[in-house]
Amino acid sequence: MVIDLDFAAVLREWPLLLTGVAWTLGLTAVSAVLGVLLGIACAWVRTQGPRWSRPAVAAYVELIRNTPFIVQLFFIFFGLPALGLRLSPEWSSVIAMVINLGAYSAEIVRAGIQSTPWGQIEAAVSLALSRWQTFVWVVLPPALQRVWPALVSQIIIVMLGSAVCGQISTEELSFAANLIQSRNFRAFEAFMVATAIYLVLSIATRATLNGLGRRFLFGGRRG
Repeated sequence: MVIDLDFAAVLREWPLLLTGVAWTLGLTAVSAVLGVLLGIACAWVRTQGPRWSRPAVAAYVELIRNTPFIVQLFFIFFGLPALGLRLSPEWSSVIAMVINLGAYSAEIVRAGIQSTPWGQIEAAVSLALSRWQTFVWVVLPPALQRVWPALVSQIIIVMLGSAVCGQISTEELSFAANLIQSRNFRAFEAFMVATAIYLVLSIATRATLNGLGRRFLFGGRRG
């Protein structure tokens, strides 16, 4: 049996692939920034925030970490309209990815915060820094430095998870691959090309985020 592969038929649809890559990177960039900020806020609440707010944040983290991403996405896109809130596929994808990354990054950042030596905090207090200044300038930077590789890995996972956003017609990479194979019936080739692109995106994104972390977040120091 001879298998006739025709990758050229897929590559001729490069504008669709390029659009898919752009959407995948755009969704990842927005969700990475907002999701990590949400995670930092939740980590602060769980470690130093008001006691009355901790159960709500803990419930959010456990709910998101113990349910599938696609269920969260479908709830936002298909479930919220029943409550009168209708969102576009793109906004639904962004919100779902931010909420998902926020829950996971909250636990990652919390681990970094809890590993901060107590003497470091006492030194900040002795300098008359407020509680908020101590957290932002003394506790958070070294905590992020310690957990940055884990945060980057979680961002990559969320980027790869964006592939299911094509199920609600978000024009990311997997949506483009599925559209191409529906036109030329070259499913194997289309998804092989998509797989290769995801691999390149993951490696490039990891290298970029690690480089940005060392250069801008941690003062040139290696984490």
